[in-house]
Amino acid sequence: MIEISDEQDPLWYRDAVFYEVHVKTFFDSNNDGIGDFTGITMKLDYLRDLGVTCIWLLPFYKSPLRDDGYDISDYYSIQPEYGNLSDFKVFLQEAHARGIRVIADLVLNHISDQNAWFQEAIRNPQSPKKDWFVWSDTEEKYKGVRIIFTDTETSNWAWEPHVKQYYWHRFYSHQPDLNYDNPEVREEIKNVIRFWCKLGIDGFRCDAVPYLFEREGTNCENLPETHAYFKEIRKLMDSEFPGTILLAEANQWPSEAKKYFGDEDEFHMAFNFPLMPRIFISLARENVLPIINIIKETLPIPATCDWGIFLRNHDELTLEMVSDEDRDFMYSEYAKIPKMRLNLGIRRRLAPLVDNDRASLELLYALIFAIPGSPIIYYGDEIGMGDNIYLGDRNGVRTPMQWSYDRNAGFSKADNEALYAPVIINPNFHYESVNVESESRLPTSLLNWIKKMIRVRKKFTKVLGRGEIRFLEHNNRRVLAYIREYEGEKMLCLFNISRKHTFVELDLREFAGTRPVEAITEAAFPSIGELPYFFTLPPKSFFWLSLLDPSEVKGEWET
Repeated sequence: MIEISDEQDPLWYRDAVFYEVHVKTFFDSNNDGIGDFTGITMKLDYLRDLGVTCIWLLPFYKSPLRDDGYDISDYYSIQPEYGNLSDFKVFLQEAHARGIRVIADLVLNHISDQNAWFQEAIRNPQSPKKDWFVWSDTEEKYKGVRIIFTDTETSNWAWEPHVKQYYWHRFYSHQPDLNYDNPEVREEIKNVIRFWCKLGIDGFRCDAVPYLFEREGTNCENLPETHAYFKEIRKLMDSEFPGTILLAEANQWPSEAKKYFGDEDEFHMAFNFPLMPRIFISLARENVLPIINIIKETLPIPATCDWGIFLRNHDELTLEMVSDEDRDFMYSEYAKIPKMRLNLGIRRRLAPLVDNDRASLELLYALIFAIPGSPIIYYGDEIGMGDNIYLGDRNGVRTPMQWSYDRNAGFSKADNEALYAPVIINPNFHYESVNVESESRLPTSLLNWIKKMIRVRKKFTKVLGRGEIRFLEHNNRRVLAYIREYEGEKMLCLFNISRKHTFVELDLREFAGTRPVEAITEAAFPSIGELPYFFTLPPKSFFWLSLLDPSEVKGEWET
């Protein structure tokens, strides 16, 4: 076992493989039908063997669970069904003992209306806590600010009968926004950060970061005050808890999303929301330009910062940051049934999204493992789990992890009716065949393929995790071709995103004298010369090719 050490690379997150999981979804240790921290602890060896180096936990704080934990009623405690602080400490200790870091979801913008802070504010309007929230006598303030949950909310204001005023909420009406103009609020959130960092957490994924402040005449997003506050938080973490990180959820256009890196003094990482839908657009249109154009827009970024690259997560596949035309196209390709849609997005897991096509899954994973940023895997996607679009809200992609073909998919020994959500029994994704135990036994399974790809990526972690990217010009829009380079190490990456065999000729004269070696099989290709280099690619296929001096191609590298 490898202990996490303070002497390790402070840029560890640039080489990390993240794994997103909800405590309740992973493993039930006490057979009450709900996953818990002891259950995750029992499955840490699985995550280590998968190749995970950092776990991202969805909210586990005490909550009425009207928004699956994003409605926090107490920042300093754990939802009782998930365990207690002692269970959390054991989990953290055991994760670190296996060389796995842990970051926690931190919901900054809003709380539950059941939180003691809000309850005090409405019970006693003279209380200082009332100013911890944003109030108005009318709904006319901040007119024109977009409504995020368009399927359920008609206004960003909600009436509070005890106070006889409206309170501001950017998300659900049962989630009042905190008033960050109040210095007491800003300091309390810093205290929350200190509390969990002192327990040993390795950082935070910060939820809904663009919305903290409100100003009349603006869209109340990405305001200078928001950036200034995150600079304060970053300074706190760098000085008091060095080695911890901040990961921003800022679903914005690249020009705004990049600003959350600041001058290397705000977030260490941010999710690459602009890229994710364009990967699927390119796949469906068999045209690599959407990917190329958006990556060019998202770069450069500060040297110590990085993008979080993902295909799917616990939310809907958001289409807020695409054109109306592209949104309609995505719906027609990936969400033909209305129940597959939610707000401005698609609520589907990865495998169902691509009709469980193995070639597409491999292509997509190979892509996010080889473009700038750190890959984030959503729990269950490594085995190709299905979804249940007939469960409400976004719960269809939050069903129990499928461990075996035993009852309840090996997730729990509780009665079926006691599970927090039913397991997947759709014939195409039934837990009796799609599960960790079955796939672990099958060498050619998706699970074992992803394990292998993570091992290969770790072998080339610096060039793939930190290297610069340079796209190669050619005349085949079905083929994505680029060079990754880091401190003299070079890799050529090729992807055929179409359903057809194709070919591409590349001008590689600048690499003349080097020999391409396929990274996975270690098969050597002919040396590069002055003539165009010709590749033939099967449908939905890829190459990762190290460009080596011929003297380095020997032994295991030879054909």
